[in-house]
Amino acid sequence: MAGETVITVVGNLTADPELRYTQNGLPVANFTIASTPRNFDRAANEWKDGDALFLRASVWREFAEHVAGSLTKGMRVIAQGRLRQRSYQDREGNQRTAIELEVDEIGPSLRYATAQVTRAASTGGAGGAGGGGGQRPAQQQVSEEPWSTPGSSTSADAWSTPGSFGDDTPF
Repeated sequence: MAGETVITVVGNLTADPELRYTQNGLPVANFTIASTPRNFDRAANEWKDGDALFLRASVWREFAEHVAGSLTKGMRVIAQGRLRQRSYQDREGNQRTAIELEVDEIGPSLRYATAQVTRAASTGGAGGAGGGGGQRPAQQQVSEEPWSTPGSSTSADAWSTPGSFGDDTPF
């Protein structure tokens, strides 16, 4: 949408995502991403950490359940979303402003780790708004290649057999 501030943050989760449910039964997961820049100090001939950015983030609905079931404290993640500003009054009556990341996409960084992705079974609801009762979504192992479309027939992989498709690009 026009006028929204979309950012991408790479950092580590400071704690496990906290999954809770609103009074209407909508799942929401809240977590903090710590992003610390590292710069090489040529004078000292070593890497030095800069000031860390601690950014609160949230995800909603079925997405929240996926995040809570998949990500844990310390994981390096890549998150993209929109910055949201909200004002509130603290316990002492002072007016405060908080900036939070409303996450559109998040996943583990594969720079220093590996991951096994499984496709979550569809709940068939309208965005998971049916409550959920605190259960995590059922997951199934995906036997298809990750770039294939669901339900498509599995044809020969153009890259698996050299020369099987000639010299032309197979797509």
